[in-house]
Amino acid sequence: MQLLKLENTVNFMKLRVPALVLSTILIIGSLVSLSVNQLNWGLDFTGGTLIEVGYPSAANLDEVRTELTAAGFADAVVQNFGSSQDVLIRIAPREGVKAATIGDQVLAALRTGEAGVEMRRIEFVGPNVGEELTEQGGLAMLVALICILIYVAMRFEWRFALGSVSALAHDVILTLGLFSVLQLEFDLTVLAAVLAVIGYSLNDTIVVSDRIRENFRKIRKGEPEEIINVSLTQTLNRTIVTSLTTVLVLLALFFKGGALIHGFATALLFGVIIGTYSSVYIASSVALMLGVSREDLMPPEVEKEGADLDPMP
Repeated sequence: MQLLKLENTVNFMKLRVPALVLSTILIIGSLVSLSVNQLNWGLDFTGGTLIEVGYPSAANLDEVRTELTAAGFADAVVQNFGSSQDVLIRIAPREGVKAATIGDQVLAALRTGEAGVEMRRIEFVGPNVGEELTEQGGLAMLVALICILIYVAMRFEWRFALGSVSALAHDVILTLGLFSVLQLEFDLTVLAAVLAVIGYSLNDTIVVSDRIRENFRKIRKGEPEEIINVSLTQTLNRTIVTSLTTVLVLLALFFKGGALIHGFATALLFGVIIGTYSSVYIASSVALMLGVSREDLMPPEVEKEGADLDPMP
């Protein structure tokens, strides 16, 4: 079968070098931010007391911080939660002091400036639980990447496996870098979103890899770069439709889902976009750079039983 001549074939691989350079710069920037700024760990990981209060009118966060400092909570993290009237306060654990007691002290301090402050909720997470969640969360991502590497290597070929894992690592690092640069709170919902991004990106990469393998077996003439371009073009419509419908749902969650899942929606929204990009320009480019060829993807020949025996006289 000759090389498929699609009129609208997109030369994706023409931009693979600029794309790899851009990705390298973004990864380095993300790693620098993660080492300098680190992540803004949520209460799930750090432990401590989380208090949500409501004001009758827009709250002045600077005044709230001043009132808490005067009450002995100088380390309190204060931020709006959903609206300008809702305030979220995070306080580090205090030995020998119950969360209910801390809540009463905080509420009393805030009511010195505004008598109409209402307590909405109060939660407490111990530091041991936070450490365990951090360790288990990192282990979950590592195990997921290792399992994916083994699966893709068995399902396709080791060059595609390295390309897939490179794309997934690329997506995870950039997503974590986004949260580090913007200092968005990283909690369990965001961790779940990062794991979901791994699954989404892998699904997209598997579809592309399967089409590349199919075309390598069907097309007798053509360079690997040409075959990869044809394969990416053939899957382009599916990629656009899948990504667009997913993004529309995530935009609804981002703008209307409320503050509790804002971080989840942010991580998934960014991850879907960057995952679509990486399945084209990272996974495929890495496989091409490693020298994937038709011979690597052809099914092994199976000798017929008795074929090596001498013919009957």
